[in-house]
Amino acid sequence: MPCVSRALVLGATGATGKHLLRELLSSNEWSKVGEYGRRVTPEADLPPNRGNLEQKTVNFENLEAADLKEGRWDVVFVTLGTTRGNAGSAEMFEKIDREYVVNACKAAKTDDPEHKQRVVYLSSGGANPSSSFLYTRSKGLTELGIARLGYADTIVFRPGFLKGAQRTDKRLGETIAGYLTGAASHFSSNMEVHVSVLAKAIMKAGSLGSSGLPPAAGATKAGREDASFTLIGNKGALALGQE
Repeated sequence: MPCVSRALVLGATGATGKHLLRELLSSNEWSKVGEYGRRVTPEADLPPNRGNLEQKTVNFENLEAADLKEGRWDVVFVTLGTTRGNAGSAEMFEKIDREYVVNACKAAKTDDPEHKQRVVYLSSGGANPSSSFLYTRSKGLTELGIARLGYADTIVFRPGFLKGAQRTDKRLGETIAGYLTGAASHFSSNMEVHVSVLAKAIMKAGSLGSSGLPPAAGATKAGREDASFTLIGNKGALALGQE
């Protein structure tokens, strides 16, 4: 992968995605940064150093029109997701959280076998394709779906509670969980991570790739035989983002 690379962010308006976008734009490592999504960051919220930013509103029901392959992205960062409450139903949740994500990653993959691309996906702690819970099952299935696309390198983050997430919707459950994980974090580094630290870790992983990750990242191989990926948990994200 070239020293100066092209990065695509899917879901840059989310709690972690907005921090990731700022990190990418403030780094000299990326010759071009694409922000593609159902909506994009308003100009007033963008940092001054945005000369290499390309924004595009995408209809995920018609990805061909977006021509994601044209960007020849070296690294595809995925921080796109939703909740059942925001989606309106379990069916729509899975459509947005899994189908849109996997299809977009597929659309961003070039046909050039010489172009070695990397994809970095922000999943969730507890993700499991066999889970009886909709949210964690969807995340686990999405991980496998992305891993089967044939990217040269697939990295998945499973963070704990996202501290510092500024959301337009107030979530009582998250507020309560925040108090609990905040207290527990004094005894364990597996409980929570600030979204700004997580964003730094995600960018760093995208830059270094699986083979370049430091031991502190605690990266392991996960998935299945036909869908393997590099997994970084909450402790690893903290270490990587605070380096």
